[in-house]
Amino acid sequence: MNQTASEKIRILAIALTARGFGYCVMENQVIIESGNKGVEGNKNSQSVSKIEKLMRQFLPSVLVLQDVNAKGCHRAPRIKALHQQVVGLAAKQKCKVTLFSGSLLRNALLGDVKGTKYEMAELLAQKFPVELAGKLPTKRKLWESEDGRMDIFDAVALAVVFRMREK
Repeated sequence: MNQTASEKIRILAIALTARGFGYCVMENQVIIESGNKGVEGNKNSQSVSKIEKLMRQFLPSVLVLQDVNAKGCHRAPRIKALHQQVVGLAAKQKCKVTLFSGSLLRNALLGDVKGTKYEMAELLAQKFPVELAGKLPTKRKLWESEDGRMDIFDAVALAVVFRMREK
């Protein structure tokens, strides 16, 4: 079986959040590992430390992040600073970085820039039932906070869209 160079790329996708981050490691369109890491105290230094550990463990070819500076993206200054630290960490480790906006993710996965994160999560849980179906939270009510497990689906969406764009 012939594999193209893009199929051999190991992707580490990170979705930064106020609580920590979600991550997904993907290779050959297979999710090797996904999860989320919570942080307390000095959140940025803890996040960078945990991301560095993931990078040493999985040795990714590319790091995929959401573009926090994209039009329509409203992220806290702390998250923007963390984003820059993570990009710097990838550069130190000679790891390519790719950024995608939230609207590009929704358009690529759902064909609609107005789609919701939950719709993307449902689609990804169907595409990867063994890895993700058990992690899919129930749809939240308007007055509820977002479930922390949604970070995982944000990271998987980044990895899947990277694979789609590489083909």
